Amino acid sequence: MEDQPMNLLARRMFELVEPIGVIPYSADEPNEAMFALGFTDYWDTYFAGRAAPLGLVPAEVVDALFYNFAPGEVARHIPGVWRTTTPGAAIAARRSGCVKALRRVLGDRVESPAFARAADLLTTAATSAPVEGRPMYAALRAIPVPDDAGARLFHAASLLREHRGDGHIAALMVEGVGGLEAHVLLALDTGLPAEGFGRLHHLPAAQLAAVVDGMRDRGLVGDDGWLSGRGRAVRQRVEALTDDLAARPYEALEPDELDELVAAAEPLAALLLAAQD
Repeated sequence: MEDQPMNLLARRMFELVEPIGVIPYSADEPNEAMFALGFTDYWDTYFAGRAAPLGLVPAEVVDALFYNFAPGEVARHIPGVWRTTTPGAAIAARRSGCVKALRRVLGDRVESPAFARAADLLTTAATSAPVEGRPMYAALRAIPVPDDAGARLFHAASLLREHRGDGHIAALMVEGVGGLEAHVLLALDTGLPAEGFGRLHHLPAAQLAAVVDGMRDRGLVGDDGWLSGRGRAVRQRVEALTDDLAARPYEALEPDELDELVAAAEPLAALLLAAQD
């Protein structure tokens, strides 16, 4: 790994860390733990779980930091979720559910010295970056690192996911891409029509059409409804800058430690990805 530019390293680590970081959304156990607190709606569990490190902040703050929800969506859940539970309880429930999912998928690997070592290395990286300009990352950094290796691995992956997410929003803003527009860019870039994309299909047709029309007016979407050359270039620049901005945590590790982390994370990521199918 030592000969690779840092942006390529950041992309590779994203591929390996993301299967851990998305466990709250890809496994049943975290939702079950959140439902046990009294929730009955998935999106309540999403907003309570992810926004909990921010504490009892208004919907406007969460909407600004999450960036990519349609107007009014956040306010349907924040601050209402805090009538059901507290931020501290939500953090604990989400973490316990994710550890349970890790143990189910990875089995005895979770108890191995190699797993603990991977958790330690990932935590070193995840807790090393500056927090300036990284509000979601900073909020999660304020939570103590757990002692249990499984919880520590999940916590580190969550930190790195929010760190990358903060940088991704900055990259989108540099290019003048709004939150819903970011979903359209991703959908069209992967060959899906905007109305078929999971984070967009629930929007009223007129609202989604207005988003796409605005992008067409700026030359990001062609008359055929797909990304133009300009739109594709914007998408590529956003991803490249996101990778550049995500590289800083890994500077805390020596080259041999990076190699060790990659070697340890590859089989874990493969198993977690397979479990999502």
